[in-house]
Amino acid sequence: MINIEKVGVGAHPILCLPGTLGSIDTDFRPQITNLNKEKFSMVAWDPPGYGRSRPPDRDFSGGAQMYYRDVKLAAGLMMELKFEQYSLLGWNDGGVTALILAALFPNVVRKVVVWGTSAFIHEKDCDVYKRIRDIDNWSPNLKTPMIKLYGEKYFRETWLCWVNTCLEIYESGGDICKNLVDKIKCPTLIIHGKLDPMVRLDHAEYLHNHIKKSRLVIMEDGKHNLHLRHFHKFNSIVEEFLSAEIEV
Repeated sequence: MINIEKVGVGAHPILCLPGTLGSIDTDFRPQITNLNKEKFSMVAWDPPGYGRSRPPDRDFSGGAQMYYRDVKLAAGLMMELKFEQYSLLGWNDGGVTALILAALFPNVVRKVVVWGTSAFIHEKDCDVYKRIRDIDNWSPNLKTPMIKLYGEKYFRETWLCWVNTCLEIYESGGDICKNLVDKIKCPTLIIHGKLDPMVRLDHAEYLHNHIKKSRLVIMEDGKHNLHLRHFHKFNSIVEEFLSAEIEV
């Protein structure tokens, strides 16, 4: 069962892809509420195993293959909804899904916006994952909404599985979708928060250097959740990019 929400009547469809353990409500409410509903028709989903798209629980088997499974389901969902072409908004893991979908289905993806996203895992990233592996070390502001959504047991176990999967991907060479990003042909906007403690700037720069029709925007005051904390500024940047006739 895949939980979705549809809003807007515009001619430009958008699929919103949440991040790790994310959901429509936790990750995209300011966009669903405030993006121009006359210009855009927005579809947001809870990825498989997250939010209300349960059961079944999240499947982490195969390392990076979990993203390819999401891509297959997302592309099928938009086909079922009769959207022949659409743009993608992807945060964190949702950004990975967006990049792979754009590379594998170039005829259906019009534009891509990603932020807080990585195409590979570096040793320095593993240091970050290890520091945040135990949710007991999280601030109440970060973990309370997740516990409310999932219950502590599922949240704790699923987060640990995600961290361990990332560490396994690193041990296997670190590639998430490096081999695909140079195949992305559509205009792509990469947004990076300069204060992001989770994803380093070089990840955004790598995407910018390997995606031909890409633009990199640095938000000086942005952290990992820049689209939530600074949603007015973020939404304005996204609307301008998606509405522009000049592609990049």
